[in-house]
Amino acid sequence: MANRHLARSVAMQSLFEWDFRGENNSTIAKILDNNLKEFAPGFDDRKFVEELVEGVLKNRDKIDSIIEKAAPEWPLAQVAMVDRNVLRIGLYELLFGSRKEVPPKVAINEAIELAKTFGSESSGRFVNGVLGTVYREIGEPGKEETSKKKNAVENLDKLPIEIKTGGVVFRRDGKRLFFALVHDVFGYWTLSKGSPIENEEIKDAAIRKVKEELGILNAKIIDKLGITEYIAKDPERGQVRRQVSYFLIETDSTELNLEASGGLDDAKWFAPGDVQDLKTYPDIKPLLSKSLDIIKNE
Repeated sequence: MANRHLARSVAMQSLFEWDFRGENNSTIAKILDNNLKEFAPGFDDRKFVEELVEGVLKNRDKIDSIIEKAAPEWPLAQVAMVDRNVLRIGLYELLFGSRKEVPPKVAINEAIELAKTFGSESSGRFVNGVLGTVYREIGEPGKEETSKKKNAVENLDKLPIEIKTGGVVFRRDGKRLFFALVHDVFGYWTLSKGSPIENEEIKDAAIRKVKEELGILNAKIIDKLGITEYIAKDPERGQVRRQVSYFLIETDSTELNLEASGGLDDAKWFAPGDVQDLKTYPDIKPLLSKSLDIIKNE
């Protein structure tokens, strides 16, 4: 995976230089060769870099048109040069690349990381928004694959297990309750979660993660909600069984300050009655419903 990320970095730098020098396609081979020598000496996946650059140039008109439609408030010429070429790579992989080789989520997250590395402070969010819009417009390909693969029980035992933990975070305002949800690049409201660090207890990891991700100061566990499992795609290991332990967590913090993340773009408080109208993953609303029952019975 590290090689693929480096390949995308070289491709982006090459397209940036091509763009800066007047978009002359006859210069791209020399630009690419120079950048590979300078930024990736001894690199063993030159073919992937070339496919990215050539794919972007071949489909440039279509890609640029999509950028203009997905971000109508930003004429293409006014989009920062880094952002413009990161979007070109991301959209090429999302729309014209091999989804078997590069799943949509990987294409989007990789583009966001490129934007955060080479662009301005707002680049990651901008790229996130544009690619998320396009992903939703094309019907969110790949989302159904997860549930289909989970039904292949005969293969589950062969998959590595990835442990994560998170929480249904809530606060009280008199008799009113509010839940904290985060919004991801694919347009879904979900729960804060993450991975334990070495030798960290699951409960401690849940508290640490929600405090970091939501930017809250205080958090305490009220109860354990249970464990959910689904098949996920790890960029390095491939398919994994992701097991998430969820806890009901109370805070008195009223402000949410979302941690910078390639996969998330917003965090908000919601009253229980507002949750039903939100677009969420299948396991989220049952967890919120169970949380409400626990809180009411305290």
